[in-house]
Amino acid sequence: MKKALFRPMRLLRTLLLAAIMPLALAPVAIDAYAQEMKGGTLRVAILEEMTNFDPMQFSAVNFPLIKNLYDSLIEYTPQGEAVPSLASEWKIADDHLSVSVTLRDDVKFHSGAPLTSADVAATLAKAANPEKGKNVFATMAIVKDWQTPDDRTVVINFKAPTPERQMLDLLQFVMPIEAAGIDNVEAVAAGTGAYVVANRAVGQAITLKANPNYWRESQPLIADVQFTIFSDDASASAALESGGVDMVYGGTARSAVRLRDAGYQLIRGPGPLVQVFRINATRAPFDNASFRQAFNYLLDRDGILRVGYAGLGEVVALPWAPAGPAFDAAYNEKFAYNLDKARELLAASGLSKEAMSNWKLLVYGTDQASVTISQIAQATLAEVGINIELDVREGTEYVEAQLAGDYSATFGGVGNIQKFPSRVATNSIYRTVKNPVLKDPHPFPDYVAAIERVNKTLGPDEDVKAAYANLNQVLVDSSFAIPTNSYDVGLIVASPKLGGFTLDIDNLFVARTIGFKE
Repeated sequence: MKKALFRPMRLLRTLLLAAIMPLALAPVAIDAYAQEMKGGTLRVAILEEMTNFDPMQFSAVNFPLIKNLYDSLIEYTPQGEAVPSLASEWKIADDHLSVSVTLRDDVKFHSGAPLTSADVAATLAKAANPEKGKNVFATMAIVKDWQTPDDRTVVINFKAPTPERQMLDLLQFVMPIEAAGIDNVEAVAAGTGAYVVANRAVGQAITLKANPNYWRESQPLIADVQFTIFSDDASASAALESGGVDMVYGGTARSAVRLRDAGYQLIRGPGPLVQVFRINATRAPFDNASFRQAFNYLLDRDGILRVGYAGLGEVVALPWAPAGPAFDAAYNEKFAYNLDKARELLAASGLSKEAMSNWKLLVYGTDQASVTISQIAQATLAEVGINIELDVREGTEYVEAQLAGDYSATFGGVGNIQKFPSRVATNSIYRTVKNPVLKDPHPFPDYVAAIERVNKTLGPDEDVKAAYANLNQVLVDSSFAIPTNSYDVGLIVASPKLGGFTLDIDNLFVARTIGFKE
C-alpha cells in the first residue's frame, strides 16, 4: 500500500505558500489571519432560490450552501493539492484497484451523532443509485464496491486499475450524509459542515448559524450567515452599494467588473465553468453530423465572452479550462469563428434552409448572460439563413427542461473541468450512461470508449497524453456539445471590510473562514 499525494513535504510547501496568500485553503494561514478579524453576522445577496439540501444535487443554485452544510472527505487547495478534510489520510493500493480511507475521530453531524464509516457507506450507496445519485452518480461508475472494516475505515474497490487523480476526485466529490438523514436530505440538511440551517423563507431568504460542535478549530468566525434572494443582479448590487448587504455571491461578470472598478473586492476562484452549446443529437436537424459540426464555426466565442461575461474568462473550443490537463490551445485556432467553413458543412449536410430552421433554442431567462449569448447565436445563425426562435423559460421551468433533456439545443455551463478529464461526464450532456439528453444506449460509442480509455490509462505520460488527444478529437467529431468559453461561477463581490476568503476548487461559497477586518 502507498499513500497518495498527501505527503508531508508537499503539505508543508502548500501551507508555507498559504501563509503569504490569505485566500488559500490552509488551516495554518486561516488561524493566523483570524486573529486580525472579528465575527458577527454576514449578509450575503444571492440571485436564485436553492433547489434542496442534498449535496449530490450539484447545481449552481445550491453552491451558496453546499460547503457550508457539508464537508468533503478530502479537499483541494487552489493550487490543486489534495489535503485532508473528513479523511485524515488515504492509501492507494499498489495495483490501483482500491483506496483505503481513514476518517477523523472528532467529527459530528449536525444531529450530534458521530461520523462513522457506516455513514460514508450509506452515502456511497446513494451516490451509486441512478435514481438518487444525481450529479455524483456518473463519478461512481468506476466503483465496484466498498467495505467498512471498522468505524473509522472505508475501503473503496474499483472495477479496474484506476488513475490516482481519478480516485482523489471521487473522494473530493463525496460529501458524507448522515445515514439516518439520507431519505429526507432534500428537505433537511444532514451534514457535518460549519453551519446549520436556522430558518428558511422559501423564495426570500435563508439563515445559517454556526455549528457549535464543528471540528475545525477556531472556525467558523462568523456566527450567522444571512442569505437574501434578490430578483435581479442590479438590485443585489444596489444593496451592496447602500450597505444593505456585505457581499454579492453569484452575480454577473458585468456587475462584478463595475463594482470592482468602484472599489469593492472581486474574488475569482480557481474553478470556472465552461459554457457549452448543448445539442440534442437525437432530434432533427441535429441528428445530422455535418449540421452539428458546423456549430464549431458558427459560434462567435470572442463575442460571447466579451458581451456575455465582460471578458472575464477564456475562449475555449473544448470543455476544459486552460489549466485543465486535457486543454489544447490549438483547437481554439482551428475552430475559430468562420462563417465560410460553417457554410461548407451546412451545404454538406444536405438539409434545406427550412429543415435547418425547424427548431427552437431553449433559453434560461433568469440568467441575463444566457439570454444575451442566445441572442448572439440567434443573430449569427440568421447570417447563414438559419432563422430560429428563442424559447425563453424562467427558473425551475428551465431547469426541469434542461435536466430532462427536453430541448433541441440550449446553452448551459459544465463544471469539474479543472480536474480529471473524465469528470466532465458528471454533467448531464456529457454522461456516458443515463444521459438525460442522448438517452441509452449512448448514440456516440466512440465518445464512451474515449472516456473509458482516459479512465484506464495509468501511464506513462505519452500514453496519458494520447488518451486525452483522442478524447478531444472525438468530442469535435461527435459535436453533441460545442464549448464557447470559460466563465466564473460564484463570483464574489465584497465590501473592503471583509477578509479571509477560502478559494474552493469548484468555486462553492465557503463562509467558515470569513471575518470582518474592523
